[in-house]
Amino acid sequence: MTDYREVNRANWDERADAHAASADYGLAAFEADPGHLSKVVRFDQPLLGDVAGLRGVHLQCHIGTDTLSLARLGATMTGVDFSARSLAQARRLAQRAGPPVEFVEADVYAAPDVLGHGGFDLVYTGIGALCWLPDVDRWARTVAALLRPGGRLFLREGHPVLWALDYERDDDLLVLSEPYFETERPQVYDEPGTYVDTDVEFTHTVTHEWNHGLGEIVTAVLAAGLTLTGLVEHRSVPWEALPGRMRLDDAGEWQLTDRPERLPHTYTLQAVRAGG
Repeated sequence: MTDYREVNRANWDERADAHAASADYGLAAFEADPGHLSKVVRFDQPLLGDVAGLRGVHLQCHIGTDTLSLARLGATMTGVDFSARSLAQARRLAQRAGPPVEFVEADVYAAPDVLGHGGFDLVYTGIGALCWLPDVDRWARTVAALLRPGGRLFLREGHPVLWALDYERDDDLLVLSEPYFETERPQVYDEPGTYVDTDVEFTHTVTHEWNHGLGEIVTAVLAAGLTLTGLVEHRSVPWEALPGRMRLDDAGEWQLTDRPERLPHTYTLQAVRAGG
């Protein structure tokens, strides 16, 4: 089977520059306003709390807007991603907008070997990360290896019910058509575009992705030796996941236009490593 990392890395490398140039990521706002935070981190703040003085690592950081936002809240941040082109954009943003952030090129599962074991107060993983990983148990062990005793995991992610929906429908029915649970083989998608508004035409259009059930994620975190401290399901998502069927809410996120209470859009999971 083709190495999923090679396929997905080519896809992300090719899109990094288009993402950085898009209004959706808003890099110009970071340069213009030293207090500006990404929309994702602004949403996270009430549950995230005070991160000032913490040593944090952002896994699968992409072009670094959330990583930089956490640094602006006072954390000493390291961003990890496997896409060299994405990290080039992230480093450029941090150099122009500050404060300083260290960005490291590595596969997420290799992060403890590259960064060291047990040295972080905070592991942060944001929206749209876990679907690129085939093994959620291995991910949870990676998180535990990175955290010091008493350190915290903060994960906000697309809900596995949202990932399992049929996105091609033109009615108001919510139909599960993709796997909800983790599967051995990936779901292989061939999509010509990307999730930001751009005129760029891409040649690397295939991705390999996996869903992970909420129970699988919680069980993996517990099995890795972490203690669950919070699990909140949300009625909104940062992007228009179901085009034509969603509206912007008061917080600037997207939710179903018709009865959004039917669908868990995203969730926030928090856990701590014992011993602190």
